[in-house]
Amino acid sequence: MAKLLYRLGRGAHKHRLPVVLIWLLVLIGSGVGAYALGGETSNAMSIPGQESTTALERIEQKFGSGDSASARVVVKAPANEKLPQHVQAITELVNDESALKGVRSATNPLDPAAPSVNKDVNVGYSTVTYDVKPGEVTDEQRADLLKAVEKARNAGLTVEVTGTAMQETPHVGGPTEAIGVVLALVVLALTYGSLVTAGMNLLTAAIGVGIGTLGITIATGFMDLQSTTPVLASMLGLAVGIDYALFIINRYRQELRRGSDVGHAVATAVGTAGSAVVTAGLTVVIALVGLAIAGIPFLTQMGVSAAATIVVAVLIAVTLVPAVLSMLGRRVLTRKERAETAVEPKDRGIISGWAKTITRNRVVALLLSVVALGIVAIPVASMDTTLIQKPPANSTQERADQILAQGFGEGFNGPIIVLVEGDGAAATATKAAEPIAKMSDVALVTPAQPSPDGSAAMVTVIPKSGPDSTATEQLVADLRAELSTLDGGRAYVTGATAVSVDVATSLDRALPIYLAVVVGLALVLLILVFRSLLVPLVGVLGFLLTIGASLGATVAVFQWGWLADAVNLDSTGPLISLTPILVIGILFGLAMDYQIFLVSRMHEAHHRGAAPITAITTGFRQAAPVVVAAALIMFSVFAGFVPAGEATVKSIAFALAVGIFVDAFVVRMVLVPAALALLGERAWWLPKWLRWLPELDVEGTALDELEKPKEKPEPVAVG
Repeated sequence: MAKLLYRLGRGAHKHRLPVVLIWLLVLIGSGVGAYALGGETSNAMSIPGQESTTALERIEQKFGSGDSASARVVVKAPANEKLPQHVQAITELVNDESALKGVRSATNPLDPAAPSVNKDVNVGYSTVTYDVKPGEVTDEQRADLLKAVEKARNAGLTVEVTGTAMQETPHVGGPTEAIGVVLALVVLALTYGSLVTAGMNLLTAAIGVGIGTLGITIATGFMDLQSTTPVLASMLGLAVGIDYALFIINRYRQELRRGSDVGHAVATAVGTAGSAVVTAGLTVVIALVGLAIAGIPFLTQMGVSAAATIVVAVLIAVTLVPAVLSMLGRRVLTRKERAETAVEPKDRGIISGWAKTITRNRVVALLLSVVALGIVAIPVASMDTTLIQKPPANSTQERADQILAQGFGEGFNGPIIVLVEGDGAAATATKAAEPIAKMSDVALVTPAQPSPDGSAAMVTVIPKSGPDSTATEQLVADLRAELSTLDGGRAYVTGATAVSVDVATSLDRALPIYLAVVVGLALVLLILVFRSLLVPLVGVLGFLLTIGASLGATVAVFQWGWLADAVNLDSTGPLISLTPILVIGILFGLAMDYQIFLVSRMHEAHHRGAAPITAITTGFRQAAPVVVAAALIMFSVFAGFVPAGEATVKSIAFALAVGIFVDAFVVRMVLVPAALALLGERAWWLPKWLRWLPELDVEGTALDELEKPKEKPEPVAVG
């Protein structure tokens, strides 16, 4: 692989202008395609074949309700007054809602045929149904609805809006994300000592992210993608794009300082660091594509989309980055470095001292790191997950939910729907409602609503507890147990809470399988890279500690509320169900990146004859500075998505930021060198029965042949 990438780097050097132009054309073409073909993303999270999802499909068929976006306009009368005293204002509000662009219908809370008011008649709601799916309501339509609401407020009513129509699609590029990028630029500038080189690194990564996210936008025109997919892909693509370019550029600068010409330095950088980039990228792709194991379509789409962005980042790193480096030549060095030639990098005193300290006190370092990470991981034992997302603090959605909870009860915001099918469905549903109403956590059961053809009927169950509480989740299980013995029809339990329970159950079942498969595949890859069994094992065990600490810290902050103000957390509660499996998948790939970049230099030193401890300190001195810089950059990018992040992204970004910090500065900087020092020569042991495995040559040892001049053949005597 090293030779192939060396030739690729040489080609990028020779044809630098065409390479740059091709990538710019791809970026422009992606932008045009996204504008012409892009569609809308979806906020729906469900699993085909699950009871809750099947029930929603059956309700659409039987009742024709469809999966339309809707808003619930909540109206509250002034103190000591009733809603009927404001009938004119409420009627005008409903008329204004009905006249809005894209609105299919709007109900009146005071309609005698179907009133939607509480028993005190001081709180009610109007349901505004749009002719598009959730996530497809435009900002303009939401603004028009809020204008209509403001008019009713001026009449003396308290009016707030909630519902799927008010859910905004997450956007990339907010101010806090920009701060993360600026911090990354500062780290790059300090690492290189050159703003030009730092800017070039950031620019190439941005091109890769642009192509990746625009490609996802194009895909939305042909399939339903989850709304967080572009944000996740851009967050991950930017972080690895910067890091992968950093590794190539760093090696290129090293080659220049050793006296190589530009062409050879470019080719060598791609052949050596590029090999590590390709291997590391492949590990991340394996982890992301492996999300398909869960069998959840929207999760598979998220994984594949993010993996495609990683592939683009790798291609950018091994083609565009060397082409631009070729254009910059020696200007990537500082002025002082350009004035010197053939100078070996100076021994970094702090880094070398750290490595020697860790290897000298390896047992203590190993125990301290394991114990510390184990303590941070303790909160994982109490981790709860849900798909129910709380609205932003101080938003109209939050205020609407609070008014509904006060007027109708906590469970009103999380109704559970029971669908009954079969002959005499209405009678069967009415009969089934009797024992349901007697359950301890049930506040209300509505009368059975038959379908137009009479083959189905719906009953709405209002719990006493809130939609994200464990009591409501238990009620879903209790309802299914109660209805499993229903005579005369088939019963389904659905609703947002039921969907959340089904998704969480599927994820819990898939997580161990996913972890085993991904870890197994990555172990094979690392065995091929390092020609060792114990080095990959140390890397994987370190990763498990990283995952424990990452999720443990996330539970402590987002579920327990520790340091909640530091991350601008609106409210505490269960983690989003996607968080554990996504964090495991992404962090595994990134953790293996650092393992490859750090240990490959140790392996290279050992391969060239250095003693085990010397190989560790030598490789650590060479690779640790760039790994530290890469980790700080990735931490900055992920942390930038936390303060103002969308609810789903916030906890994932926080977990990734903590995971990167822990993995780089505790696992890779302390645990791994300590463990390898403890293992000694045995760390590089490979059984004879595995020595037939091919060598990936990440260190680029095969390039030594290309650097040596070929010997002239001896003349042959004639005659």
